[in-house]
Amino acid sequence: RRNEEFKQAVDAYDQAQKEMGGTITDEYWHVHYVRGMSYEQMGEWEKAEADLQKALDFRPEHPYALNYLGYSWADQGTHLKQALAMIEKAVSLRPEDGYITDSLGWVLYRMGRYEESIPHLERAVELLPYDPVINDHLGDAYWKVGRRLEAKFQWERAKNHSDDDKLLKEIALKMEEGLPDTLPITKAAQAANAIANQDKVIDALE
Repeated sequence: RRNEEFKQAVDAYDQAQKEMGGTITDEYWHVHYVRGMSYEQMGEWEKAEADLQKALDFRPEHPYALNYLGYSWADQGTHLKQALAMIEKAVSLRPEDGYITDSLGWVLYRMGRYEESIPHLERAVELLPYDPVINDHLGDAYWKVGRRLEAKFQWERAKNHSDDDKLLKEIALKMEEGLPDTLPITKAAQAANAIANQDKVIDALE
């Protein structure tokens, strides 16, 4: 999974489940979590969602599981009220985590609550100043409230710290044309930034 070989990772997690007799036990609840992340990265969202929800059945107060599912829903533009509640809980548990703080700002943005999203996104940038996705999110929020120069500044920062071709193309288009008036419904979160953060927790579990 950490080498982005997600199909092989899922196969290994499936084998682990078989060796538990077909049912993942409380002791190994995190198999649902890591397999869910792998499915999400493969684009198999229904399977990812099911695993992430099962992980939360075992650990409803787990901040990173709450954040991963909540952020993914927010990025898709679905279950936004539920996503907001989950991410607010995650923030209360990890207030100094920049990725989770970004998620709170992002779900508010996806709900069209642009002004409310900005303080959280600004705080996330303070915590993780060189993260391209977080800077990009803040740029989007600034644009939506009419702070166009600040938006372009944040997009430029995001571009300067990114090596993701897809993100770079999206930023280039925004720099040229700005944002549309309506929000697109994107696919499930790529969440590459979140994986690095959440692996710290997995290290402690495995």
